[in-house]
Amino acid sequence: MAKVRNLSDIQQEIAFTEFDFYQRYEESFKTSELGRIKSLLPLREMAISFGLVEEKPKSLRVKRGRKSFFTPEGKVALAFLKMYTGLSAPKLMDALNGNIHYQIFCGIRISPENQLTNYKLIDSILVELSKKLKIQEQQKVLADAWKPYMKNLDTVYTDASCYESLMRFPTDVKLLWECVERAYKMMCGISSQLGEHRMRTKYNDIDKANLAYRKQRKHTHKQTRKMIMRLLALLGKILGEIRRQMRVHPDEELLNYKQLDMLETVTRVYRQQKNHFKSGDSRESIPNRIVSLSKPYIRPIVRGKETKIVEFGAKCNNILIDGISFIEKLSFNAFNEGTRLKHCVSLSKKLTGVDVKKIGGDQGYSGNDNRTFCKENGIETSFTQKGRTGKNEVKNATKRELARVRATAMEGSFGTQKEHYGLRKIAARIKSTEIMLIFFGIHTANVVNLARRESVQVALAA
Repeated sequence: MAKVRNLSDIQQEIAFTEFDFYQRYEESFKTSELGRIKSLLPLREMAISFGLVEEKPKSLRVKRGRKSFFTPEGKVALAFLKMYTGLSAPKLMDALNGNIHYQIFCGIRISPENQLTNYKLIDSILVELSKKLKIQEQQKVLADAWKPYMKNLDTVYTDASCYESLMRFPTDVKLLWECVERAYKMMCGISSQLGEHRMRTKYNDIDKANLAYRKQRKHTHKQTRKMIMRLLALLGKILGEIRRQMRVHPDEELLNYKQLDMLETVTRVYRQQKNHFKSGDSRESIPNRIVSLSKPYIRPIVRGKETKIVEFGAKCNNILIDGISFIEKLSFNAFNEGTRLKHCVSLSKKLTGVDVKKIGGDQGYSGNDNRTFCKENGIETSFTQKGRTGKNEVKNATKRELARVRATAMEGSFGTQKEHYGLRKIAARIKSTEIMLIFFGIHTANVVNLARRESVQVALAA
């Protein structure tokens, strides 16, 4: 018997009692929260948008090769299931093997005798989806499916948040020492490959000095400067030796493509840190600053919060329509969300087909350009009046309500996504996968919200 079978391929060829057993599970699945979630997801349309299935097949010839364990719709459902459960790939594989509702959600049936054993199957599916993800196309598909369940489509709220990446807090000393370790290992490997004596360095001495530095609870400015100076000198010497070896032996394949990418990243870090050290200004802004060797696309996002001044991850400007969040802009570089209000209005019109009449945003959106734009288009805002307020002036009730909902529902949506759907610290190794997890985390929170609304309405109607 095959390890994994698609539900659509199963015929009533097995014993009636076993088939009846699964049929009862399917009936209970329809009344469960997962069943309501699946009924609200346009999995077929999303699979077509991902390019996993052709809307109109060009050829009727059967494709060669091993048949996929998951259908195209099942792959999309698997991504939603991962964010819904918050499980890692190995734990999700174990849950799939033992939970029949999870199998029905993904459209598969796993034999108890031949269960899934390779969790990398799940990782490969997520990587495949991440390479084909087009956020705005997928959001249009979801908005078309969810529009009948949404109200007040002419009212929009907007705000930005940072979805942090799972990484250690970077300091100049930590980053430079990691660069030294990587570069020194490359230099030793090249020397061994060429049969040469490796260049003499102060690596062992600086290793001991760095260990003593790390063991101290507090560091003076002088100690930090001295440590950085020694690390820069050592790193520059090692990088120079690697470049010399590559020039002398141009025909030798001394480094593979991953090592060459890492060498380029280390070189960029060295140049940035050297220029920063020479300036002597600790508050100097470094363009395109690298803060992680394993994730060189991450940039520091200065948020100005009281408890957390700097965050490291993707900055995302979202809009909220009747409690449902959509991504307006996602970038790993810092941007001013106040300039995105016109784009928020345009995106809302594109998704719902309804002109925006009310919009709520914090003071970052209340610039003169945005005020003029809203006034010309007849859009009510939550922005406070400029200048001094009069003694007897009464605040507009609409403005007050827009400001209240923005401060509660909008901020609450960010909290829900981060606390319950895996977006507090995003554990991803590559940029495209991190973007994909943010997308599915946000829209998993949306579909759960819709499913719970529907269950409440059904209970009230009963």
